[in-house]
Amino acid sequence: MKSLQLGTSNLKASPIIFGGNVFGWTLDEKESFRILDEMLDRGITMIDTADVYSRWVDGNEGGESERVIGKWLKERKNRDKITLATKVGADMGKGSRNISKNYILDKVEDSLKRLQTDYIDLYFTHWDDDKTPVEETLEAYQQLIKEGKVRVIGASNLSANRLKESLDASAEKNLPKYQVFQPEYNLMSRKQFEEDLAPLCKTYELGVTPYFSLASGFLTGKYRSEKDMEDSSRKGFVKDYLNRRGLEILNVLDQISEEHQVDNAAVALRWLMQKDIVTAPIASATKSKHLANFTEAIEMKLSFEEMGKLDEVSKM
Repeated sequence: MKSLQLGTSNLKASPIIFGGNVFGWTLDEKESFRILDEMLDRGITMIDTADVYSRWVDGNEGGESERVIGKWLKERKNRDKITLATKVGADMGKGSRNISKNYILDKVEDSLKRLQTDYIDLYFTHWDDDKTPVEETLEAYQQLIKEGKVRVIGASNLSANRLKESLDASAEKNLPKYQVFQPEYNLMSRKQFEEDLAPLCKTYELGVTPYFSLASGFLTGKYRSEKDMEDSSRKGFVKDYLNRRGLEILNVLDQISEEHQVDNAAVALRWLMQKDIVTAPIASATKSKHLANFTEAIEMKLSFEEMGKLDEVSKM
């Protein structure tokens, strides 16, 4: 397992990070607690969430995932066993994103309250607002780190230019440095990260924790036709993958998973885990079977030839 390089911090990443977007969306509180309990039993000790999860659901306002996690942490009394990541900056219903200093200092208090904790292990800039000076955003984090409310910081969805600008400002002005970058990266989505962002992550020694590791479930192989997507809550995410390239990728996953006697999801996750640039992929689970796939991915090993086949079929 690779570890996040976070200076003097003891922050550790599980081999796979649990994606908390499902809490308050496809799982209710009881189901969420069951999955979280099993997650921890299987040795997955890092959870990734965000203040905006899951505002897209009718009747939700955002913060639902953090509330579920916070209640679970309090009831189980296991905060010390969990590495907790959350995010700030997404549109919370105001029609715009915001990473200004005052906004961050305000919204972190909401997240801490919902999570029922006094510190966040890893706090992400979720989305760029493309207007706040990078120094202002980093100054907010500097204050939160000094106050002990945040341990380390990361960035997600920043452009290569804004990420580099932020990293350079950290060095030049003695401001906190993003230690982790969280991109969309999987067998279906490779080009932007590999060409524009991976070189920066390597140069500046950032940990990389990809989201959509299973391409919103497409790489599990459950969506192979329009009919398969009819009743899925993820239809809007996966419809663009249902093309010749997507089906060819599934075909190679089918072959490799059969060889190893595991599910396609395990192979897709393992492909990420064996990428030198990747620290740990993020993946969600709503069933015990999904968590079993995490265990399969952790325990298996893809050969050089198998990695090559997946690289070739998924190249852009």
